[in-house]
Amino acid sequence: MPLTHKPAAQSGTVPLLYPGVAAKANVFLGGKSNLPFHLVATKDETAPIAAGLFRMEKGEPLVYNYTYDEAKIILEGECSITDEEGTTVIAKPGDVFLFPKGTTITFESQDYLLAFYVGQRPQL
Repeated sequence: MPLTHKPAAQSGTVPLLYPGVAAKANVFLGGKSNLPFHLVATKDETAPIAAGLFRMEKGEPLVYNYTYDEAKIILEGECSITDEEGTTVIAKPGDVFLFPKGTTITFESQDYLLAFYVGQRPQL
């Protein structure tokens, strides 16, 4: 598989994760390979890897159940991240998070958050 390069990807527009769902109009993800900065790094269906940008703006919290392992590094902004046991961390630039398969996480931002993610999941 050849090298993939997305120059200045962080400065691009990240599309809505849930288009048409008013309650989630504040959550964005490079969710299809032809949209800004979502990459599928391998075609191995037994161990897929996807990477891209996640953006959340002030609004409704996002409760997300991970059906795959994922890591995020916070690039800009901040948000609270709460696990199913009630542990809350304020995520800030430079922080790295690992979300194991089966974890339920609540994300909530009072302003905005931009993060880079990589997860063991197929193309969306």
